[in-house]
Amino acid sequence: MKKIIDFSIIGKQEFRRAALLRLQSPTTLPEIRGGQFVNVRVDGCDKAYLRRPISIHDVDYQNNTLDLLVQEKHEGTKALCALPVGATVNVVMPLGNGFTMPEPDDNILLIGGGIGIAPLLYFAKKCNYLQNINFLLGGRTQDDLMLLDRFRNEGDVFITTNDGSMGEKGFVTEHSLWNTMKINKIYACGPLPMMKAVAKMAREKGVWCEVSLENQMACGIGACLCCVENTKEGNLCVCKEGPVFNIERLLW
Repeated sequence: MKKIIDFSIIGKQEFRRAALLRLQSPTTLPEIRGGQFVNVRVDGCDKAYLRRPISIHDVDYQNNTLDLLVQEKHEGTKALCALPVGATVNVVMPLGNGFTMPEPDDNILLIGGGIGIAPLLYFAKKCNYLQNINFLLGGRTQDDLMLLDRFRNEGDVFITTNDGSMGEKGFVTEHSLWNTMKINKIYACGPLPMMKAVAKMAREKGVWCEVSLENQMACGIGACLCCVENTKEGNLCVCKEGPVFNIERLLW
């Protein structure tokens, strides 16, 4: 069930070009699937007329809190990252379709590039019945890698950076684990070139794979047709039919 909630910002952690906001609701949070997102109203910014879609990074139902990892990309997200503790944020949630839950005997790999790590943490927590969870996180440099301790608390973390400043040098599709680890399900979120490369790798290895698309969104409910993706089933609104898609539905 979708809700419109006025959250209070009760915590904030700043990174280079990003901020982690902890929001608290005065009411009980609705049930949220890993991979779903929220649409956040941007107040006090003349250049941001539309809400901003933000992946749900973490949820604490006991304390009614929601963690959002926001990248400073354009005026709207810059305004959100600049909000102080104590500010009120109006949120529509939860939106979209999340990741497919794995079977108990699956060996999964969660791949995140840059800010694409955001939806993977909460999904990993939802998968806590698995024997092991593996993360493959990539960035241009070590400065692009955030909240690694959070991910290490949920599973094994493997890292690549383009410049070799942390982990293995190269792209996520070039990490040595592809030659040593048996994976039967992949979940990925990040820049489009990265996800296309992951999808190609998954197809070559015959591995089931879902990706979370980051098409530009506006309404968040499939009404404005801003985020349409041309798929094997025709044009689909990413905000409503996704953002998570099995790669077999995509024309990549």
